[in-house]
Amino acid sequence: MEIAQTYTVKDYYSLPENVRAELIEGQFYYMAAPSRIHQKTLNFLNTEINLYIRSVKCSCEVYPAPFAVKLFKDDKTVVEPDISVICDMNKLTEKGCTGAPDWIIEIISPSTSSHDYIYKLNLYAKAGVREYWIVNPLDQSVYVYFWEKEVFHTQSYTFRDKIKVNIYDDLWIDFAQSALYAQS
Repeated sequence: MEIAQTYTVKDYYSLPENVRAELIEGQFYYMAAPSRIHQKTLNFLNTEINLYIRSVKCSCEVYPAPFAVKLFKDDKTVVEPDISVICDMNKLTEKGCTGAPDWIIEIISPSTSSHDYIYKLNLYAKAGVREYWIVNPLDQSVYVYFWEKEVFHTQSYTFRDKIKVNIYDDLWIDFAQSALYAQS
């Protein structure tokens, strides 16, 4: 039986600039270039979140991929969520974020769906991410996972819904008002 090589953060930062990969528990997971609908969804969400943060002048910052997030103190896990919202500025470094963001959004690609729905859900919960959204542009669904103290909440939505962001008192993302629903 062959034992897989274990990689570290040093290996991650040694990857060529044009290679997109995540390092999870010492193993690389390479990522393909995103589709047009993926990027359209990313742009919509990133814009809505940025507009909200600017309007309320809160201390949070939003970062779209590629943006490195070192979830744990060990040197074996660095992910690149599609969107990361960080409200503790002490977690930000020149290389990205060290520690769990407050809110992560992953936009599903057919090749990554089981990875995002199962593996990353558990990884983000373990790291202490407060809210995790899985957005699937192909079936126009959004799954919202929210951890509040010791309670785990989950809710499913469609692209026809206006969805409450749990980490904020007054932010709603209205998918029905976006061009995503038409999928032009």
